[in-house]
Amino acid sequence: MSSVTLDNIAKRFGSFTAVHPTSLEIPEGAFVTLLGPSGCGKTTNLRMIAGLLDPSDGEIRIGGKRMNDVPIHKRNLGVVFQNYALFPHRTVAQNVAFGLKYRDVPKSDIPARVRAALDLVQLPDVGERYPKALSGGQQQRIALARAIVTEPDVLLLDEPLSALDANLREDMRVELKRIQDQIGVTTVFVTHDQSEALAMSDRIVVMSAGRVEQVGTPEEVYNTPASRFVANFLGASNILGGRCLGHDAAEVALDMPLFGAFSVPAARAAGVSPGAAQMVLRAEKLLLVPRGAAPEGSVQADATVETVDYQGQTVRYFLRVGDTQLQAINLIDDRPFAEGASVTATFRPRDCAALPPDPAA
Repeated sequence: MSSVTLDNIAKRFGSFTAVHPTSLEIPEGAFVTLLGPSGCGKTTNLRMIAGLLDPSDGEIRIGGKRMNDVPIHKRNLGVVFQNYALFPHRTVAQNVAFGLKYRDVPKSDIPARVRAALDLVQLPDVGERYPKALSGGQQQRIALARAIVTEPDVLLLDEPLSALDANLREDMRVELKRIQDQIGVTTVFVTHDQSEALAMSDRIVVMSAGRVEQVGTPEEVYNTPASRFVANFLGASNILGGRCLGHDAAEVALDMPLFGAFSVPAARAAGVSPGAAQMVLRAEKLLLVPRGAAPEGSVQADATVETVDYQGQTVRYFLRVGDTQLQAINLIDDRPFAEGASVTATFRPRDCAALPPDPAA
C-alpha cells in the first residue's frame, strides 16, 4: 500500500486547461472516488497518476516518491479500464499472468499467483476459457484479477462498471468493494455515477470544469454540500434563495420566502453569514402529507401535486408551492397522491443545509 499525493498539479492542452491546480492527499488503503460529469477532469487526473499523461505543473508522489518522470511500467500500479482490454486470443489464465512476466516473478510462481487472483474474484475455474466465453461481469472480474495479481501499490479504476447493465452494476460494486477491503490496496476510482461513489467510497472528490468542488466522506458531500454544484450533482435537491438572519455556535437562523423562519445546525451552514443565503433540501427529506396533517414542530407549506413519477418503492412528486416548483421523493405506504392533490409539504429544519449566495447569481 502507498499513499498518493497530488501537489498543485495542473494539465493544459494548448490554451485549454483540463485540470486547474489541484492538491489532494489519498491515504494508504483508502478507496477514493473522483466524481463528476464528463469533461470535468477526473479521468485526466487518473491518467496523470498512471503516467499516461504528464502534468503541466505540480508534482505527483506515490509512497512519498516523486513520479512525474517515472514511466507507467515502473510505477507498480494496477489499472482497470472501462473496456477491460482483455486479450481475446489468450486464455483467462494467460490474461491474468500477463503483467507478471514484466515484474521478474519466477516462472514457477506464476500459476499459484494466478490461481490466488482468480480465487479472490471468485472465478477459480475459468482459467482455460477465453474472454469471449465469459459474461460482462466475469470479464470485469478477470480485468480486476489481472490488475491485482501484480500486488500493486495503487489500484486505478477508470469507469470499470459503466459497460454493465443496472442490476449487474449493483452486484459488482459490492464485489469490488469487498475485494478492495480484503487486499487493502489504495484505490482511485473514476465515475460519473453518484450511486457508485456514495456506496463504495471512503472519500469522494467532486469535480467540475477541471476544479475540485469538495472532498469529504459520502455523508459529508451528500448531507452538507459545499456548493450549489455539489448539491445539484448528488441526488435531487431543492435549492431556494432566502436570507440568513443571524447565527451562533449552534444554529443559523434562516428566512425562506416559501417556508418562513427556522434554524438549521451551524455544522450544516459553513460560510453562511447574515444576508443573502441559499437553503438546500434533499427531495427525500421533503415529506408530503394530507393538507393540514403536518407533524408538530416541522416546517411546512401548502402545495399542489403537479406530476407523479411512480418508481415502485418510491414516488417522485413535482409540486407547486406558490410560484415555485419543488421535488419530493417519498416512500409509498399505501397509494401515492394523485396529480392535482392538495397536500402539505413538510420537513425538519435539521435536514436542511445552507450555503452562501451563489457567486454566479
